[in-house]
Order: sequence, then C-alpha cells, then structure tokens
Amino acid sequence: MVRQCRQMIETYGFEEIKLKGGVLDPAIEIESIRALRREFGPKYPLRIDPNCAWSVDTTVEVGRALKHELAGGGYLEDGCATLQGMGEVRRRLLAENNHTLQASNVATTCFADIPVARQLDAVQIVLCDPHYWGGMRNVQQLAHLTSVLGMGLSMHSNSHLGVSMMAMTHVAAACPNLTYACDTHYPWQTEKDEVIVGGRVKFANGCVPIPDRPGLGVDLDYDQLARGRERYAKIPFRKRDDTAEMRKHVDPNWERILPRW
Repeated sequence: MVRQCRQMIETYGFEEIKLKGGVLDPAIEIESIRALRREFGPKYPLRIDPNCAWSVDTTVEVGRALKHELAGGGYLEDGCATLQGMGEVRRRLLAENNHTLQASNVATTCFADIPVARQLDAVQIVLCDPHYWGGMRNVQQLAHLTSVLGMGLSMHSNSHLGVSMMAMTHVAAACPNLTYACDTHYPWQTEKDEVIVGGRVKFANGCVPIPDRPGLGVDLDYDQLARGRERYAKIPFRKRDDTAEMRKHVDPNWERILPRW
C-alpha cells in the first residue's frame, strides 16, 4: 500500500491519501493507515472508507485506534451503514475526547438526509456527486446548505470518463466551502476508454486545472464515443456485481455480508 501511494503521489502530485478498506481484517487496515502515516508524515491527511463493512462497535474501535492518524484534515468514511449508527459512533468517540470526523456518501444521499445527519451529529463531511445529486446547481445548493449548517463538503468519485471528470471539477471549483480534496478513481481509467479529444485529463500538482474555454473546456471525440456505445450495446452487464468479481479474483466462496466485522 505504501509503495502504491508513493507511485500515485509521484505520478499525479496528490496531497491527500484515502484507503479503500472493508476488505481485510480491521487490524490489518489499521496498520495500513499507520504505515502510511509513518511513510508520509503529518503533511498528508489520511482517510479510510470501509464501505459500511463494520459494525458500530468495530467502527468505534477503529476510530479509537486511529485517533491521531485521522486527525489533521483526515476522516473516517461510512464505517457503518446508517445515520443512527454513525451518530452512535460519534457520541462514543466524543465521550473519549476523540474528535475524529466522519464523512458519508452512503448514509447521506439526498437533501432530506442532511438535517437528520446534522441533528444526530452523525456526518461532519458530506461527500457529494453532481450526477447522483441531480446536477451542478443542486450541488451548489447543497454547498450552501452544508455551509449554513456548519458541515464540511467534499466530492465522491467513481469510475468515469473525462467529460464527467471535468463536470465534477467545474462544480467543485464553484462551491467555495468544498474545502476537502475530492476523491478520484480516474487514474484507474485507461487511455482506450477516454472519449474526449486529446486523451486523458491531466493532473497538475494533484489538481485538475480549469480550462480557459467555454463549457466544460473539453471536446468530445465522437468516433471514440461511438465505439464506447457499441461496446456497451454488446456486453451483457448492466449492474455492478462485486460478489462475482471477488469470487473470480479473490475467494471463490466470498459472500457479501454487512457488517462483515
């Protein structure tokens, strides 16, 4: 994990590190975060996201173990699956003078969730997405709401193409209180998947520069777009199937169980 993060930082200039957890025993993932802190020091905020794989008790244990590693701009994301559970985690950690922040894109997915999250003090940082939240203007409204409520804001990424990447970049730049670095899965995309002219979006010092051009600042490669549409029409998959992928690559007997620990 340390080697991979070093490679990512050297290639893209990223200044924050997020561990996608919930895969290995929590003790191993705790040690992974500690190894990252030892390697990169306090300059790099650390995050961990187990994708709701933990119970409330386990989330509290991890928050307790990583109190110092997740401080300084980092956070614990979606340790458990519900606002009520995250609220309980927050209450128990605060009772120990542990102010580890919690972020979410699972328990907070619509505007109706925000007042509940604030009332329970379950989520301190909302992870938005202009696609999932209904567009750029909606994210700007979300930014205003979270600012009024004293909540933090960031953006949660998924696998996407350059035109989507630029849409997220523009809306992030237009939200003054989006002060936590956005997630990105973009480095995992390949050149052959890209549908914008000129190839993949370039990072500069860990950031995506805003082009000085109209619209999103990129042009679509319509031949590449047509090839992508053709591939989409031919493949039989329409839903994400993590279970099948885990059984294929990791463990043939793997089952999706939440919470796993």
